[in-house]
Amino acid sequence: MKIALLGYGKMGKAIEEIALSKGHEIVLKIGASNTSDFTKENIQKADVAIEFTGPHTAFENISKCIQWAVPVVSGSTGWLDHFEKAKKICEEEKGCLLYASNFSIGVNLFFEINKQVAALMEPYENYDVSMTETHHTEKKDAPSGTAISLAEQILAQIGRKKKWLNEPSNEPSNEPSNLIIRSERIDPAPGTHTISYDSAIDSIEITHTAHTRKGFASGALLAAEFANQKIGIFTMKDVLGL
Repeated sequence: MKIALLGYGKMGKAIEEIALSKGHEIVLKIGASNTSDFTKENIQKADVAIEFTGPHTAFENISKCIQWAVPVVSGSTGWLDHFEKAKKICEEEKGCLLYASNFSIGVNLFFEINKQVAALMEPYENYDVSMTETHHTEKKDAPSGTAISLAEQILAQIGRKKKWLNEPSNEPSNEPSNLIIRSERIDPAPGTHTISYDSAIDSIEITHTAHTRKGFASGALLAAEFANQKIGIFTMKDVLGL
């Protein structure tokens, strides 16, 4: 498979290492220093593009890939205000978009555990739920995209929680209907997400801890192999058959 890497930071390099070890070919690498190389001619040399950039460039990158008929796998976070537009472009162009806030197989299994635990805890109002997410200091967005996905799952299951709120925040955090997400930025920390259910009597926690970026990179490559030559809008649930 011929792969274009849109975003050649730590994640892009981790994907490249695994892709080459599996016999794939990297035909385009776009980083901050060579954005002018992201052209229709260059991107169409690839069977699939893997996009890990940032909140301000992701939507444009994804749109170009779709319009230029290259399946795109994106793990960028902080751009989801434009996700419905991206879906519309994908549907109109009969393209392929696979988006995940986190490509780790372990995290996607953790998503399923999170939903089940939230459903179990819903009747027990004496337990308050909150979340802590910890990442490296270079991470640009807070809370993490993974934390937002986890929070949205909890809100869908626990009716007494109405919205998530990142702390610190200008809004009062002691409102019982708020689901508080605490964001910590510490080096080195590929990513830890802990969901806590606390009562006066006891506490229950579920945690996922990433040890290296290889889990994210392996999952992104697995998603690219899935997206190759497909049409439609997909998630890691489709890749993993969850």
